[in-house]
Amino acid sequence: MNGKQLKNSILQWAIQGKLVPQDPNDEPASELLRKIREEKARLVKEGKIKKDKNESIIYRGDDNSHYEKLANGEVRCIDSELPFEIPNGWLWCRIKNVFSMQAGKFVSASDIQDEQAGEYHYPCYGGNGLRGYVKKYNNDGDFTIVGRQGALCGNVQIVSGKFYATEHAVVTDGYGQTNVKWAFYFLTALNLNQYATATAQPGLAVSNILEVLLPLPPLSEQHRIVEKLEGLLPLIKQYDLAQTQLDTLNNEIYGLLKKSILQEAIQGKVVPQCVTDEPASKLLERIKDEKRNLVKAGKLKAKDIVDSVIFKGEDNKYYEHIGDNCVEISDEIPFDIPGNWSWCRFGEYVKMRIGKTPSRGTSEFWNKADFPWVSISDMTDYGIISETKESVSAYAAQTQFGSISPVGTLLMSFKLTVGRTSILGVDAYHNEAIISIYPYVDVAFIARNYLFYVLPYFANLGDSKDAIKGKTLNSKSLYSMLLPVPPLQEQKRIIEKIEDLYNL
Repeated sequence: MNGKQLKNSILQWAIQGKLVPQDPNDEPASELLRKIREEKARLVKEGKIKKDKNESIIYRGDDNSHYEKLANGEVRCIDSELPFEIPNGWLWCRIKNVFSMQAGKFVSASDIQDEQAGEYHYPCYGGNGLRGYVKKYNNDGDFTIVGRQGALCGNVQIVSGKFYATEHAVVTDGYGQTNVKWAFYFLTALNLNQYATATAQPGLAVSNILEVLLPLPPLSEQHRIVEKLEGLLPLIKQYDLAQTQLDTLNNEIYGLLKKSILQEAIQGKVVPQCVTDEPASKLLERIKDEKRNLVKAGKLKAKDIVDSVIFKGEDNKYYEHIGDNCVEISDEIPFDIPGNWSWCRFGEYVKMRIGKTPSRGTSEFWNKADFPWVSISDMTDYGIISETKESVSAYAAQTQFGSISPVGTLLMSFKLTVGRTSILGVDAYHNEAIISIYPYVDVAFIARNYLFYVLPYFANLGDSKDAIKGKTLNSKSLYSMLLPVPPLQEQKRIIEKIEDLYNL
């Protein structure tokens, strides 16, 4: 329950007589209503208001049912109209029995200023609340205002002093010294918006509002209700703030926990190291051997091999050895890793292939349902892609693409939603915002699955100079992205532990 829901619940308790205890010494609401009728009769006699020709009286009969006596003498039972029981000492009545309601007057938009300054001194209220400030006023005193037209029609505000009400604002005044704050709270609780017409521009007819049933407490209880509500509202505000913070935490907690798990995992803190594991440096050596064999077989160009070795020197600083050059890269290393792990460049560890989007203006490329085509919208975090929204034709595959990415390929987005990873459940092509990733020397997809979990963290780590507003990586920054590589067997243990923790 948020603060708004709690406030609405408390207002419902108030209008049902459940918020404060009743006092048998209170002058009953029937006496208040009698005084209101006398006041209205006097005002009619003085010519200040018009006599209500349809005024009615609601009372409880000897059979405990509620009846309404109309102006023409007709009496009808209204039990079916009453939404709840009210305490002894209270009365049901129509809003018109207690309040006068009068719409304001038109004012040109050009005569309203946004800021209060100079001649534009008086607040101007319309159907949705405060519209701005004007030079003149048409009301002076303490009133409630009900918006009768606009997106927020039915909203209730309490206004004091001199102000201007437009034709879309209904100025509400109480008879019989009714408490203006009580009027504000009770009219709010009645949810007058429910009586609005369902049109493009919702509106409330004043004549309809006046006929709405109102539970009327004794005047003394009105004051106690207001006092109680005024004491509760600051607490409700505090509760709402705390609940909002809790809701935000609840919404973010799983993402924060996953991020925390990944941080522990990539620093070698989620599973113990095993001294019998082949160190990551040996794995990187075998990758180099595989790449040399691919060059010999003509499947890889020699220029695509960069013989990079990253190591920690005796001075406890990190260095990268490339060919005959050795440079310090300590400022690039985000954290320390266990001794049998190694840092390497992402492009040294995997093969990558960027996708493509065929021309949208060429109809024979699209939606022939020959081959699935993956866009970022088809990818879910840590998901399996089994179907795609679009497909490309065999003609597009032949003329626009290279090899298709087979089932089991690891995909990562590197534009807009940087670092989202998914695994293909079907053979598919993909767009240029996605790369297919193929780790070298991968036994039983261990390296692929390790990257599946950790790449979302690394792709968003730090501020790359090659990133555009933090939303795009390019081939250069992808290749040079630093990756902590555990021994292959430890990668397997890390995957199992991550999956166990995620399941929890």
